[in-house]
Amino acid sequence: MTTTPLVEIRGLTASFDGIPALRGVDLLVGRGEAVALVGESGCGKSVTWLAALGLLPGKAAVTGSVRLDGAEILHAAPAVLDRVRGGRVAMIFQDPASSLNPVHRIGRQITEALRLHRGMDGAVAKEEARRLLDRVGMPDARRRLDAYPHELSGGQNQRVMIAMALAGGPELLVADEPTTALDVTIQAQILELLAEIRRDTGMALVLISHDLGVVAETCDRVLVMYAGRIVEETASAELFSAPAHPYAAGLLAALPPMDGPRRPLAAIPGGVPEPWAMPPGCPYAPRCPRHVAACDRAVPPLIPVAPAHRAACIRPVEPERTPELALA
Repeated sequence: MTTTPLVEIRGLTASFDGIPALRGVDLLVGRGEAVALVGESGCGKSVTWLAALGLLPGKAAVTGSVRLDGAEILHAAPAVLDRVRGGRVAMIFQDPASSLNPVHRIGRQITEALRLHRGMDGAVAKEEARRLLDRVGMPDARRRLDAYPHELSGGQNQRVMIAMALAGGPELLVADEPTTALDVTIQAQILELLAEIRRDTGMALVLISHDLGVVAETCDRVLVMYAGRIVEETASAELFSAPAHPYAAGLLAALPPMDGPRRPLAAIPGGVPEPWAMPPGCPYAPRCPRHVAACDRAVPPLIPVAPAHRAACIRPVEPERTPELALA
């Protein structure tokens, strides 16, 4: 982690009609770093970045601080955010078909991004759009510029979304479940493409995912979210070998081992609490096998449990009790 982070989020909260969805999120992303944000659906992973980039609807009440290269961008003027979004920070989503305009050709949608963020137009923009499609591995890129989204496969549309994200030359790419809708072969190709782009450009990556296997292969550092908070933060290798928070340990226990004898998978009982029905104290307490009465008294802070490893738990899991998991 660099001493001057590219993105620094502090105390980020978001509420809808007075009901909190984010409850004080703190995270840093260094230049060129790959960071994963993991957790079950409803934990606040996507909302964190939508709030940070000013993409939530007007009724959302957002507070805190979001600094990009040291400059505050939360609640910045629209002109400032227009330069940031798609320019310095780009975001791609898990369902590219719903993110692309179905009535416009692919080429027009990519050249629009080039015009907005790099001032290109006409034949120059079209040639750059073709180059970007080539860069993301689109077969017959020149002809694909005239295609509509419905004429392409899911994997090809995701490549188009990545090409559009690269059009502004971003310093950070936020990838929100970018491989969920794809089969495993195409998923591997997209992940390798993102890794190759990072190597070539030095771009930072935030990967929002519930697929821990993808995270293990892709990211340097992992932040585990639960009920609108970060509950664990550490290096990827450390998380998979010695998770400290019982929730992270439960997520890992639900993964099938890649070798050795078969064993029953351990499911986490219950579900993520609704934002309007949070339990007292630790929000994970009703599902936690390490729950004691003290867990219900206060929300535990995110504190160090080992070097470069923090967890929000008063009874963290001891490393020697966690079986080592082999991931592909």
